Amino acid sequence: MTENGPKIGVMVCGHGSRDEGAVREFESVARGIRERLPQYEVDSGFLEFATPIIRTGLDNLRESGHDLVLAIPGMLFAAGHAKNDIPSVLRTYEAQHPDMKIEYGRELGIDTKLIKAAADRIQEAVDRANKENGEMPINETMLMVVGRGASDPDANSNVNKVMRLLWEGFGFGWGEVCYSGVTFPLVQPGLEHAAKLGYKRIIVFPYFLFTGILVKRIYDYTDVVAEAHSDIDFVKAPYLSDHPQVLDAFADRVQEILDGTNVMNCKLCKYREQVLGFEAEIGLPQESHHHHVEGIGTGTADDHSHENDHSHGHDHSHGHSHGHGHSHDHGHDHDHHHHPYPHADHPLGPVTMAKDDKSS
Repeated sequence: MTENGPKIGVMVCGHGSRDEGAVREFESVARGIRERLPQYEVDSGFLEFATPIIRTGLDNLRESGHDLVLAIPGMLFAAGHAKNDIPSVLRTYEAQHPDMKIEYGRELGIDTKLIKAAADRIQEAVDRANKENGEMPINETMLMVVGRGASDPDANSNVNKVMRLLWEGFGFGWGEVCYSGVTFPLVQPGLEHAAKLGYKRIIVFPYFLFTGILVKRIYDYTDVVAEAHSDIDFVKAPYLSDHPQVLDAFADRVQEILDGTNVMNCKLCKYREQVLGFEAEIGLPQESHHHHVEGIGTGTADDHSHENDHSHGHDHSHGHSHGHGHSHDHGHDHDHHHHPYPHADHPLGPVTMAKDDKSS
C-alpha cells in the first residue's frame, strides 16, 4: 500500500497457443496496452500452451510490491475461458496470496472500437480485391464473418451481432456467420452454402484477435471452397491483431474496473438463466481444466487445445464467476467430466463433420 492508496498493476490474461506467431501477436498487444497505460506496470501471461503462464505474471507484480491487480481477459467474447478458467486461476492465486487483491475485468465484447477495427480490416480486403480483380459494387458483395465457436450460445450469438453491424455499416449485399469449431455451421459448409447465393465476391473475415491454427484453417477451407467455385472471388480479410482501436478497447476495460462500471452481460448467460437448450448447465461449478497444458510451450505435439474444427463439442465451461459479485461454485470436483455441447451432432457441426471426413 502506498501513501495514496494501493499500488496498482495490470495483468493481461491470454488464452495461449501452440502457434509462435499467435504468441508474438499477443505480446505485441500487451506492449500496446502497456503504452496506453504508462501509469501502471503491465504484465501478461497465458492460460495454456505458452509461457509465461498467468501465475508468473502475477508473481512479478506481487514481487514488485503491487497489492492490487486489475486483470483483464485478452479475449473477444465471454465463453468458458473468460467466465471460468481465468477467474479460477485468479481466485486460486488470490487465496494463496491474500496480501494481493485481484479485480477481474470484462471481455472486449460488442464495442464500437472493435467494430471500427473490424471495418478497417474488411476495407483492406475490399480495396485489395478491387485492385487485383476489378471493381465490384459493395451491394453485390457478400460478407462471411467467421467466429471462433464456443459451447456458450451467448458468445456465438455475439458474432452474429458483429456481422449485422458490419453488414449494415458497409451495405453488403448479404451477410452470414460460420464458426471454426465446437458449434455450427463450420467454415466449409458455411462457405459452401454461401456459394449458392449467387454473389460473385465473398469476403471471408475471421473475427479473431490473433493468428493460430484456427485462422490458418479458416483460410485453408476458404481455398478449398474457392477451388470448387472458380467463378466466385473469395477474398481473405485479415483478422484484428493489434489494431489501435483494439488496444484502446483493452485500455478501456482496465479503466472500467477502476470506475466501477465493470459489468459483464449476464442476461443470456447459460450458467444463470434458462437459455433454450442449455437448461442443464445452470449453476455448474467454476473450475479451470487447463492445468495439464499450462506452460508446456509452443510447438508441442500434445494437442488438447480447442483449436480443432473437429473438437470435443465443448469448451470446458463449468461454472460462473464474472468477478463482480456472483459465483455459482458448488465446491465439488467433477473429475474432468465436461458437460456435453447439446448440438455436437448437428449435420454441420464438428462431430458430424469428423465422421464424414473419416468415411470419405
